[in-house]
Amino acid sequence: MIFGERPLADCEGAILAHALMLGKRHPKGSPVTPQLLAEAAAHGLATLWIARAESGELPEAEAALRLAASLAGPGTIARPPVHGRVNLHAAHDGLLLLDPAAIAAANGASEGIGIATLGPYSPVAAGDLVATIKIIPFNIPAGSIPAISAPIRVLPWSAARRPALVQTRLPGTSAAMLAKTAAVTAERFARLGVALHLLPPVDHGIAPLAAAIARLAAASSRATGTDLLLIAGASATADRRDIVPMAIAAAGGQTLRLGMPVDPGNLLLLAQAADATPIIGLPGCARSPKRNGFDLVLERLSAGLSVTPETIAAMGAGGLLESGGHPTPWGWTAG
Repeated sequence: MIFGERPLADCEGAILAHALMLGKRHPKGSPVTPQLLAEAAAHGLATLWIARAESGELPEAEAALRLAASLAGPGTIARPPVHGRVNLHAAHDGLLLLDPAAIAAANGASEGIGIATLGPYSPVAAGDLVATIKIIPFNIPAGSIPAISAPIRVLPWSAARRPALVQTRLPGTSAAMLAKTAAVTAERFARLGVALHLLPPVDHGIAPLAAAIARLAAASSRATGTDLLLIAGASATADRRDIVPMAIAAAGGQTLRLGMPVDPGNLLLLAQAADATPIIGLPGCARSPKRNGFDLVLERLSAGLSVTPETIAAMGAGGLLESGGHPTPWGWTAG
């Protein structure tokens, strides 16, 4: 790209490298026309700062559009380019999926490329800005535009979940606490368009909880049964030999992972019933609407993704969640 200060006679057909005030403002990027040159001369200017494309280069808008075409996957919409920038927006509510390594590789292909995104696995709402693609110079060599095989996607909240919540109680457990936990959990699912089935509380013991799990596992084989069981224990699960994991085992299920590298949410339990129905033992912080490790698991399940012990182990980077982050109907904000 030709860039610099040039005599007026050499500027026609180029674009302004800097905004120019000649009675009225001519923004940077404006084409240098004979009329603009006449205005510049009338104002006593002898030179202009201009940019001019050379052979094999693309204008910023075209380059941004090319990148957007390869980045905009299912569930995203690319807006028209403005000043070398194309924004990608969510086409619907859901979970943002992208490959950070692919984004880093694209940004590393040329210093003239700037792609910024929300974090992977961010919950988004229709219309949310999920990525912005900016071409830094006015023109860029066509060969520096990388081919991208890992587009940005938004998975809809489409998993047909039929969740059920069972709570355990100790002699000192209040009805208000049980009601609050039920309401907060139901609201989490309501934001995803899913109704939560509330089961009667049971005593915090291996036998009563195992019986409830077995009853639910039998029901899950029917079309109207649950396909996700949530257990909110009256006391935090501290070990695989504690009441909740032992009750799951007594009902024929198994604990897959106890504990997660997310804070708050360390004491989440991932398990499955005898019929492979997923079970989540809620951490104590899930009684609050504040964002916690349970939300990370719930979002993936609600987008149709599997959650395994390996999935949870990989949540540590970014697993230190903001203090005071509250869920909202369109995602998550601090406050």
